Parts: sequence; C-alpha cells; structure tokens
Amino acid sequence: MAVGVLEVKETVRRLSEIIIENEVYFCDLDSVAGDGDFGASIAKGFREVLKEIDDIDTDSISSFIRGCAMIIMEHCGGASGPIWGSAFMAASRSVKGKENLEVSDIAEMFDAGVAGIQKRGGAKQGDKTLLDALIPATEALQKAGEEGKDVKEAFADATKAAQEGAEYTKTIVAAKGRASYLGDRSLNHPDAGAMAIGVIMKELTEG
Repeated sequence: MAVGVLEVKETVRRLSEIIIENEVYFCDLDSVAGDGDFGASIAKGFREVLKEIDDIDTDSISSFIRGCAMIIMEHCGGASGPIWGSAFMAASRSVKGKENLEVSDIAEMFDAGVAGIQKRGGAKQGDKTLLDALIPATEALQKAGEEGKDVKEAFADATKAAQEGAEYTKTIVAAKGRASYLGDRSLNHPDAGAMAIGVIMKELTEG
C-alpha cells in the first residue's frame, strides 16, 4: 500500500488530534522533571495545524509537510517548536519529488526527522529525550521496509520499538533539557517527549 499526499494529510490531522487529546497527560509527565508545560506547548502548535490543515499546500507530500513545519515552528511553545518543526522540515526535504510513499520512504522520512532534531538540539540516543523512542521506531520502520512488510505491520513494529524506548528512559539519567539539572533524581521517571512518541505511534497505528 502506497501512501499519497491525502493519506499523509489525514495522518497529520489524526496526529494533531492525538496531541491535543493528550495535552494534560503530556504536561503531567513533564511536571516530574521539567516545566510541566510540554503538553500545552506542543498542543498549541498542533491546534493551529488542525485549524489551518485544509489551507496547507497539498500539491506534493513535501510541500504539505513543509507547510506543517512552518506552522509548528511559529506556534509551538518552548523548545517544542524548534525541535518538532526541524523534524517536519527535514522530513519534507527527504520526500521531495515523491508522489507516493512506501514503507522504506516513510522510514527515510523518520530518519531525516531524527537528523533534523539532532542538528537542532545536539541530542543523541541515551540522553533521555524523545530520540530514545524515535530512533528505535525509525530502525523498526527501516527493518520492516527491508522485510517487505506493509504500512500497518511496519507501524505496529515501530510502535512497539517506540514504547520500549520510552520505557527505557526510566533507567537513564537525563543529559539534555531541564531534566538534566536533576541528575540522578531523573531516574525512575520516563522522558515526557519519548512517552509522547510512544502514545502517538500507538494511537496512529490503532486508528
């Protein structure tokens, strides 16, 4: 099953709804080791995406994702705007010229998003950030593409990897963000961003 611009648009629409629905939960997760505003910051931007989604350029997958990136960077609060905006912008470049996406293309888009986040924030896997969920999810998508799995199977694999990565963040000390100031006190608490990736992947897959 190939994924075209309309499928990408509906996925982003659902992604936005999931983030808004989980705003309070994401804030609660962030309140343990952060400012407690992560959910509100990211929901602010994706409310605007949802509001403007039917006006974003759908001439191509790349132009649509780039349009989302511009809204996210402008309207998401705190660090979420630059981080998520960079991920979407890098993802848009990775699919330039592609009218339909196979699993391998989606994996490439995720990989570009990871690179965009790393370039912006300098984080790596193991720093207790959203990358601890996003990188395993990306690797699972890459493997699924190599194995010829369909999109639904690939996302199921990616969801499992993301959730395991998010759970793993309970066992490590934060090296980036406000949580890094807590040192060992950040242990036994998951990273809010990583948990958000797990939740989003799960609900997208189920939907």
